[in-house]
Amino acid sequence: MTATAGEPLFGQTVVVIGGSAGIGLATARRARAAGAAVVLTGRNQQRLDDAAKDVGALDTAVFDATDFAALARFFDGLAEPVDHILVSGSGPYYAPLTEIDLELARRDFDQHLFVPIEVARHALGKVRPSGSLVLIGGTGGRQPGIGRATISAMTAALPALTRNLALELAPIRVNLVAPGFVDTSLSAALLGDGLDDRRAQLRETLPIRRVVGPEDVAALAVHLMTNTAVTGATFDVDGGQQLLPG
Repeated sequence: MTATAGEPLFGQTVVVIGGSAGIGLATARRARAAGAAVVLTGRNQQRLDDAAKDVGALDTAVFDATDFAALARFFDGLAEPVDHILVSGSGPYYAPLTEIDLELARRDFDQHLFVPIEVARHALGKVRPSGSLVLIGGTGGRQPGIGRATISAMTAALPALTRNLALELAPIRVNLVAPGFVDTSLSAALLGDGLDDRRAQLRETLPIRRVVGPEDVAALAVHLMTNTAVTGATFDVDGGQQLLPG
């Protein structure tokens, strides 16, 4: 894939933290199609190698982003400044209050809150002033419910974190994309045999009459990299799910 000067990300470099699958990989593809060079990170070597081949990645790095020493080494090892970073998170942790595993909950807080904070700290000096940081959150914790105590807290915290980071990292722009259900391999793993029923339900009830895919989220993420007037904002990508009763 050869970039041309007319493409919106031509000559720019996009780092995707969690870029071996799902929303991260879809964003890497979209950024590459827009002319960017892409650097992918992930935890699984084989999946990362496959993703790199898929998008023609400039470089890759295998590490767990919640290992903050490894995250620091990755940023220290970047030879040149980059233009944009996308942080794609893991799936949510749900558990009733009496069954919360504190170690799993702490890891979830690390992934959804402290990874973005650490990435933002490293972005200073590594991201060009005209660049951006795009965070991936979610809408699933906005509705209170049994088992949603921790994910609800993180869902509420991320927009506030985004607004503050937009001030602290300025002129680097910081925005949050909050998807609802997205049809990815992660969703398939979480729902198991219930995946097809969930898809059918969403096709019937969502105002858009289809299921949101990772490409939908990626399209907005790349737009936020190129739209230099937007920062500190949260954008929902849920097909109108929050408009439905209940």
